[in-house]
Amino acid sequence: MFEVSEIKSIRKKLGLTQGELAKLAGVSQSLIAKIEAGLIDPAFSKAKQIFAAIDTLSNKKNMKVESIIVKRIISLSPDETLKSAIEKMKKYEISQTPVIDGQSVVGLISEGILLDALISTNNPNMKVSEVMSEAPPIVSSTADIDAASYLLRYYPLVLVADKGK
Repeated sequence: MFEVSEIKSIRKKLGLTQGELAKLAGVSQSLIAKIEAGLIDPAFSKAKQIFAAIDTLSNKKNMKVESIIVKRIISLSPDETLKSAIEKMKKYEISQTPVIDGQSVVGLISEGILLDALISTNNPNMKVSEVMSEAPPIVSSTADIDAASYLLRYYPLVLVADKGK
């Protein structure tokens, strides 16, 4: 368990302001400030609220990707046609999917890529491999959720691998 004197350093490690911690703990920001300054020793119930908020945040920070992944992957083969890709994506109600050749992820197809290809070529029989974008990033199943979240800012999907699969 934590000591009251550690609240400030723990709060800073979690990247929180006094106000944010106060809101999460259901206490006032001035109480957090006074505790951190060593001006008061909080009531047990208030300290318990603060430590519960810290514990909840710490657990969220340590969550692993494996706890939220969808294990069933809908993918395309590089040899499939754009028409086939559209049908599969409509069937499974997905907007992007990896392109997998054997056991290797070789690309990515999204609704935008399909639309651009069809508008520019008007050829629904074109192969997925001719229009796919680069492969999405792959992270370990034990990676922190924060890592995957960061990658999702730049990629429409992130794949999760465990021992190469």
